[in-house]
Amino acid sequence: MEVAPRIIALLNQKGGVGKTTTTVNIGAAMARRGQRILLVDLDPQAHLTLHLGVDADADEPVSELSIYDLLLNPAENADAAVSHVDERLDVIRSEVDLAAVETELAAAPDRYTRLADHLRRVADRYDVILLDCPPSLGLLTINALACAREVIIPMQAHFLALQGVGKLLETVSMMASRVNPLLRVTGVILCMHESTTRLAQEVVADLEAFFEQNRSQPVPWRDARILRPHVRRNIKLAESPSFGKSIFDYEPTCPGAQDYAALAATVLALHASSPAPPDEPEVCITVQAVQPATEAAPDPA
Repeated sequence: MEVAPRIIALLNQKGGVGKTTTTVNIGAAMARRGQRILLVDLDPQAHLTLHLGVDADADEPVSELSIYDLLLNPAENADAAVSHVDERLDVIRSEVDLAAVETELAAAPDRYTRLADHLRRVADRYDVILLDCPPSLGLLTINALACAREVIIPMQAHFLALQGVGKLLETVSMMASRVNPLLRVTGVILCMHESTTRLAQEVVADLEAFFEQNRSQPVPWRDARILRPHVRRNIKLAESPSFGKSIFDYEPTCPGAQDYAALAATVLALHASSPAPPDEPEVCITVQAVQPATEAAPDPA
């Protein structure tokens, strides 16, 4: 009997928080632990693609097809879009044309499930599929949340980041109640973390209190936690994309590599929680002057 892979969306609508770095390096760390990993670059900026050197100018053979081609054409061969990065580590690359996909698919009745349809065709080849979502809550992110079972939120320990987390959780709640009842928030990864600052300590305490208050609530984040260890600020993590390498190929003994290796072990030890009733409560992380988000989440219907 085939076991379905874990499909995890790494999501934060704020850019520059370490989302792509986290996707690449957790995926690489899982592959080093014997897991078969597929990374899917859903960001039109194609930073994950560039991080791994999977582009038209790469020395290694790269698929001519991208995630843009798959989303545009449901009949396209998903297998043909997979590029091999390393042993047990594959990627479906992105390209800048992906920025136009929302307009080009505006009239397509299946526009929110095309990613799920393609991943279903290659799912039996992988243990974990990691989706690097764009820093927005539009069509591409909805496609990711429609097929994922889990959401991981990379973020920095800043007070204003908590307001963004509240908005993101509203979107997850909406998707869980209307489209994907199996969707759950696994947790938060704190990136570029400086644990000795008072600000970071207060943000961690507020997040932990928020998750603890929701343990008994019928919400998709009732089992969420802050995933540990935190990823320390490390220049080697910033350098490795310019060499087209994960941190383990670039500087395997640095603190960044140690943190992501330990985080991968943490994520692999976790299992998606059982479904909760698909309620859609108001989300409010109360942190000093930060107010609850009020803007409505996008409706995929």
